[in-house]
Amino acid sequence: MWRILRRSARSVRRLQYHVCSYCSSTNPRKENLYDVTIVGGGMVGASLACALGFEGALSKHRVLVVEAGHDRPFELPEKYSNRVSSITPGSRKLLESVGAWDHISNMRVKHYKRLNVWDACGDGHIVFDSSPDLNSDSDMACIVENNVIVAALNKQMKLLEPTVTVKYGARIKKINFPDPAWAMESETRGNPWMEVELEDGSVIHSRLLVGADGAASTVRKATDIEYLSWSYEQWGVVGTLRLGEITENVVAWQKFLPTGPLALLPLSETHSSVVWTTTREHAQELVSLPEDRFVDAINNAFWEDMDRHPAVDTASKLAQSISSFIEPFAGSSSAVQMPPSISGVEEGSRGMFPLGLGHATHYVQPRLALIGDAAHRVHPLAGQGVNLGFGDVACLRDVLVAAAKDGCDLGSLDHLLQYETERQRSVVPMMAAVDFLKRLFSTSHALPVAARTLGLLTTNALTPVKEQIISFAMK
Repeated sequence: MWRILRRSARSVRRLQYHVCSYCSSTNPRKENLYDVTIVGGGMVGASLACALGFEGALSKHRVLVVEAGHDRPFELPEKYSNRVSSITPGSRKLLESVGAWDHISNMRVKHYKRLNVWDACGDGHIVFDSSPDLNSDSDMACIVENNVIVAALNKQMKLLEPTVTVKYGARIKKINFPDPAWAMESETRGNPWMEVELEDGSVIHSRLLVGADGAASTVRKATDIEYLSWSYEQWGVVGTLRLGEITENVVAWQKFLPTGPLALLPLSETHSSVVWTTTREHAQELVSLPEDRFVDAINNAFWEDMDRHPAVDTASKLAQSISSFIEPFAGSSSAVQMPPSISGVEEGSRGMFPLGLGHATHYVQPRLALIGDAAHRVHPLAGQGVNLGFGDVACLRDVLVAAAKDGCDLGSLDHLLQYETERQRSVVPMMAAVDFLKRLFSTSHALPVAARTLGLLTTNALTPVKEQIISFAMK
């Protein structure tokens, strides 16, 4: 993690060469020349296409989305998808700005107002509220199925034709970079654009190429940008759960087990989504268990207490004394709640995926930008993955709008560096915080557990501190 921090601190720099800025109107328009080409039509890539398409300053610019998947009509399935995202207010604002949120609301979305977090190895717990009153209209965040978000964005992209075009079933064969002669006073200049060769033989030219193609990004791998990554040796087990009884279900739950966090995310009054981080061997066991044993495993993991060291009890008593002293002044409460019991799991909803961390030392090069998981990959324990990607989208949109208003080339490094600087200032601290939490809660040794207990209970009593944490995480 410290390597990322050190290298990112040096990221505000000039690369070995600059692409000259010039008005796009001075260059002939070609049928296969686009102002912005986005590789990847998932949640982040599609949201960028919509964000650019709805900007008046970019109305005369052509945007292309290169998507490997096929264009299939979306019908909301009766059963929930097992891949969901927690959408923060900041991300919701972006989706509202491109008209996608209305589609999402008309399909499926679950608002939640509280997040309960506690430690399996001690008495440490913390409660984050959108408002002290759970009956208020204030929401902390929303749980939305990933396929619902993509479907909503696809609807909006179709409305933006021909400004935004989507090329489905397209796979990249090769990416060619601009001739460096364009950055120098050369009399023999070559290709000035990013050039994307597709497997079907077609060639796309673009003033700006955006990699939104995930952690294994083809676009990033085609560059000389260094990518720092490691595996957490953990896997996430996901599934759709049926609750034991009908409930308002406006609380998200997360319990830190020694093997990793176990999260229960509300989907409706009768269903929740589970994300259980654990070892690969345990994950394989969980996805292959009979339904009744899988349900028992989840209920036991949430409800059973673990044996603990006397030092942890001492820390708990100290922390509770501090909390009881602080709470009357801080307006907080130490009440502990437990999650609803689980009665079943939807057939076919269980799955597993590997977890790791990754970070590109640079997000931009001349005529190229990386967004979302192509630029940064985080542990899902804080639910920040797609929200960081949506933050990239909002920032890059603003930078490109400013470039267009100045009459400049959208691929100019001068503008793209503004995006890199702003996003790394936001992303790197969040990645460091998530990585620290993952490591802090990955041990059951007495001293770290005692420290966690003291820290969680004390922080839980300090409402202003919790509000700052929520503000940081929910942008």
